[in-house]
Amino acid sequence: MTVAKDTADHAPATPSIDPDEVAKFSAMAADWWNPRGKFRPLHKFNPVRLRFIRDQAEKHFGIAPEAKRPLDGLRLLDIGCGGGLVCEPMKRLGASVTGVDASEANIKTAMTHASEQGLDIDYRAGTAEGLIESGEPLFDIVLNLEVVEHVADPHQFLKDTGGLVKPGGLMIVATLNRTAKAL
Repeated sequence: MTVAKDTADHAPATPSIDPDEVAKFSAMAADWWNPRGKFRPLHKFNPVRLRFIRDQAEKHFGIAPEAKRPLDGLRLLDIGCGGGLVCEPMKRLGASVTGVDASEANIKTAMTHASEQGLDIDYRAGTAEGLIESGEPLFDIVLNLEVVEHVADPHQFLKDTGGLVKPGGLMIVATLNRTAKAL
């Protein structure tokens, strides 16, 4: 998918895109893979969420828990993939992975890291709306992780991402709980 690049280094505004949020994450793109950097909380949390995703996929698709590559044969979309912190482990579990982010800078970071790891992941600068408009085939699994709190129109965003799931597929949505009790 080709996405026009504007001066703020992000995909053109669409109903769910918050340009300020895209610019903020674009400015931090080089830090995605630094476990002690700005994304440290995600690095610390990632093993738990990866286990959750795997468990849900195994239950939903009837996959044996002992499978070494439980996502083999499944198409997975990580919408709002950032630097690829979830895409890479999902690829290692066997999924055919597409990572999409509105920030071209994030996609460049993700592509560079995946290449260094020898992983073939389809990274694209774009949006859920763009995937729908392009006629992208539907996905077995759609991940929408810690993204909904950064979009301008959460209702439209969830509708669009849900529209990318195959019938009988699985969509996992997660958002951080920013209450005092959660901290």
